[in-house]
Amino acid sequence: MATVQVNPTRMELTRLKKKLVTARRGHKLLKDKRDELMRQFLELVRENRTLREKVERGIRKANQNFVLASAVMDDASLKTALLAPGQSVSLEMETRNVMSVDIPVFQYKTRTPDENDIYSYGFAFTSGDLDDAVKSLSEVLPDMLRLAEVEKACQLMAAEIEKTRRRVNALEHVMIPDYLDKIKYITMKLDENERSTQIRLMKVKDMMLKQQYEMKHQDAAAD
Repeated sequence: MATVQVNPTRMELTRLKKKLVTARRGHKLLKDKRDELMRQFLELVRENRTLREKVERGIRKANQNFVLASAVMDDASLKTALLAPGQSVSLEMETRNVMSVDIPVFQYKTRTPDENDIYSYGFAFTSGDLDDAVKSLSEVLPDMLRLAEVEKACQLMAAEIEKTRRRVNALEHVMIPDYLDKIKYITMKLDENERSTQIRLMKVKDMMLKQQYEMKHQDAAAD
C-alpha cells in the first residue's frame, strides 16, 4: 500500500471503479476468446496430423512409382514424357476471419476439367508405373493445398493465442490487482478523513456545549 501513488478523492475512486469494471469485462471476453481459439487450434492440429500422414503416403507412393518407371524407361524417354505438361493449375487465396484471425483459404482450378489431361504423353512408349506416379501426385494435390492452409492457420492461431494469453495475464495479474489496491487505498483514506472530520466536529460540539454551560453559570451567578 505504501507504493500506491494516487489522488485519494471520491472522483478518482469513481473513475477507478469504472476502470475496474471495464478491465474485468475485458478479462472475461479475452479468456473466452483464448479458450475458443485453443479449441479450434486443437482441432486444426488434429486435422494437420491426419493430412500430413495422408500426403506423405501419397508422395511416397508417387516416388515409388517413379522409381519403378525409371527402372524400365531410359532417362531421355522419361524426361521427354514429362517435358510438356498437358494440364495446369491456378491457385487463388482468400481469407476467412476466425476470432479476429485471418485464416487463408486456398481455391485451385485446373486449365481443363478432364482428369485425363494430367497425362502429357502417349501411352504407347511409357510405363504404366509412370501413369500411376502422375495419378498419385494429381490425387494428393488437394490434400497438399489443404495441408498448407491448415499449417498456416495453425501458425496464425498460435500467435494470436500467445498474444491473447499475455493480455489475459496482464489484466489478471497486473491491472486488476493495481486497480483493487488503489481503490482500497482511496477508500481507507476517505474513511480516515471522515473519521477525523467526525472527531473534529465532536470536539467542536463539546467546546460549544461547554461554552454554553459556562455562560449559563455566569449568568446565574450574576443574577
